[in-house]
Amino acid sequence: MMKTWLAALLLSVPTLASAQMNTLPAQPHLLVKGQGERTVTPDRFTVTLDLQVTDPDADIARRKVQEHASRVIAAFKRNRIVRDSLYASSLGVSPDYDWRENKREFKGTQVRRKIRGTFPRLEDAQAFLAQVKAGPELQIASLEPGYAGEAALRGQLKREAGEQTRRTAAQLADAYGTRVTGLYSISDVAPDFAYGVQAGTWPTGPVGVAEARPTDHYASAPAPVADGGATVDSLETGTLTFTENVYAIFLIAP
Repeated sequence: MMKTWLAALLLSVPTLASAQMNTLPAQPHLLVKGQGERTVTPDRFTVTLDLQVTDPDADIARRKVQEHASRVIAAFKRNRIVRDSLYASSLGVSPDYDWRENKREFKGTQVRRKIRGTFPRLEDAQAFLAQVKAGPELQIASLEPGYAGEAALRGQLKREAGEQTRRTAAQLADAYGTRVTGLYSISDVAPDFAYGVQAGTWPTGPVGVAEARPTDHYASAPAPVADGGATVDSLETGTLTFTENVYAIFLIAP
């Protein structure tokens, strides 16, 4: 009997922990959301290339990939990539097959490698791409814009979002003749409580438990942005939008 009770208790631990994470306080409270958002101009442009060669002779495939890699790395360096941003994966080797008349036929050994580098200017990335002769064995996988100060910016946006939750809670409490007595919990992950509100589904307008968009002088994107993510409008528009959300529960009293 003791073993049965012990097994039942151990099995229930994850459930109890999960329930505690989604527990609201028994006393009166406010659940509010704060949001920090910035639209910035990219100052990093990362180009990724995929090298892939299949040949019955594995050594020939390897040498071709290495030759492509040497030319690509040289082109990266000629066009002033960001220091320490050059990445070249190790060689991947595997058999390659083709289907003919419903039969799998061995094509040869496939050798793969991925190379990536980041440029500080779009003009440098474009100059690099003009020197790369893409084909079946060398393909441009992606060109992704970025922002060098992303980590610091996200930290600042979190602080602004947290401050916004305090202002919003105070305004709501004042509107209903109550006062905020303390902070119960705060997180950058949207809660999933009985309110029926989950991550990514909070309203963006003036309706809801708490919604107040940032009132600073920075421009913001015209479209909503997913929680904690960054979206790229397009390379032509030259902007990146970063959004950080904070969710807080404040205790209130008359």
